[in-house]
Amino acid sequence: LSSLCFFSSSSPLGQKSKIWNDKQGTKSGIALLYNKETSNTYDVRLKLTKEVLIIQKLDVVCTRGGDPQLNVSTEGGAEHKVPVVISKMFKDQVHLLRTAGEEVTITVRFLREVPSFLKLPLGSPVPPADQSSRVSSPLFDSGLHLNGNSSNTAPSSPSSPSANEPKYEKRWLDAVSLPLLMARASRYKAGTDKLRSNSFEVCALDGASINILQFCTAAESTDWLQAISSNISDLTLENMKMINRYCSPDDQIVHMGWVCGNPHADDAGPSNTFKFLALRGPWLYIFTSPPVSATDWGQAETLYILYEVLFKVHKLWMAEDCWIQAKFYLGLQQDEEVQDGEPFCFSILVGHGQSHTFSVEMTSDLAVWEKSFQRAVFMEVQRVGSKTYMCSSQGKVLCLTIDFGSGFTCSESSSKKILWRYKFSQLKGSSDDGKTRVKLLFKNAENKQIEMKELEFSNLTAVLHCIHSFIASKVASVDPVFVNSQSISGKYMI
Repeated sequence: LSSLCFFSSSSPLGQKSKIWNDKQGTKSGIALLYNKETSNTYDVRLKLTKEVLIIQKLDVVCTRGGDPQLNVSTEGGAEHKVPVVISKMFKDQVHLLRTAGEEVTITVRFLREVPSFLKLPLGSPVPPADQSSRVSSPLFDSGLHLNGNSSNTAPSSPSSPSANEPKYEKRWLDAVSLPLLMARASRYKAGTDKLRSNSFEVCALDGASINILQFCTAAESTDWLQAISSNISDLTLENMKMINRYCSPDDQIVHMGWVCGNPHADDAGPSNTFKFLALRGPWLYIFTSPPVSATDWGQAETLYILYEVLFKVHKLWMAEDCWIQAKFYLGLQQDEEVQDGEPFCFSILVGHGQSHTFSVEMTSDLAVWEKSFQRAVFMEVQRVGSKTYMCSSQGKVLCLTIDFGSGFTCSESSSKKILWRYKFSQLKGSSDDGKTRVKLLFKNAENKQIEMKELEFSNLTAVLHCIHSFIASKVASVDPVFVNSQSISGKYMI
């Protein structure tokens, strides 16, 4: 089952499609399944539960009478260039093969134009047994009879099947059960930077089962994307909480999930590749596939120290559009307004001027990643307390220590003699050459004069990001709103 198309205004079944939610929170709807390999479409029904997306296929089952040995479905054949295989054993019929011995002879009855038959509405009456109906109804050609609802069945007649003959009904049977744990839902076309129009794909953890859901309107597409993404997020959160129970406070997972990686223009390979990011302990992990076992956490494609990288949101809104900004910060959805425009992107700026750019599906995803990154950096800065970097100035080897409590301290590398010290609040500005040198401007607490300190580092970008992380964490630590949110998040996370 390679792809799936959903239409909620009308369906090939000849009846108006329905979308509904039951008391257990199951979301359902009629859909159309498209198989790329055979170029065929099949009517299906979607059932979205908390843990799985179920795709049901309309099929014919024998509900009364008939030879039980006929209750075997087969697929394939010479016209498809594949062998004939048993595709399904009906209920209580599995024992037939188990006790059949080494050789089995199966008599196959060919139902001509079965796909067109399956597109009849559910509960449709049995066609009249005249000549024209016999031409259009493969069931009557094959000697099988479809029975609809009891109120819609054709009246008995001398030519009608007797009560002892088989009775067949159309029913929805589970065809695919796609687990949502660590699954991915995305509007991006794999290997491109193109967004699907009113559609998205859902991919299971194993990456093998990919289904494309297509909708008639942007509102319906957003509704289903949000519903599926919400269930995926809930399962991810439960998985995080379970892992965190058995990890030390210094190794907690703050957030993780799928993103779409946007490489630079000069990079070779596909335009977009999906990545799985995780904020855990002191690290930002980048995976090609989600970590399932403890060993998988050691197989990250790339990892960075959190306080040495910088998180940057971009391509979100026009600066003058204050309403879009307000809705973003309030957590309101506005995907329908911009889904055909710029994607929701953020960048991770790392050492030596390098960066990674990622796209997410909705503004709510962007907000969660930004807040989670701030919380993860804050927790790590408080944990380490200070960070020291080797540097040089006027030919001397020095050490610059960035301390959460005391601020900046510069000392000689060999003697550890302190040369100067300033608080974070005394830093009034900085400039750098984009390579190795930085000028830090501090305000002298006594004479109120600006003093410049010029230092040279082997990895200037990492140092500047570290300074930014410590200062941002220092400011956040005196913000009661932020501190209270961290306390609540910490309890909720663990």
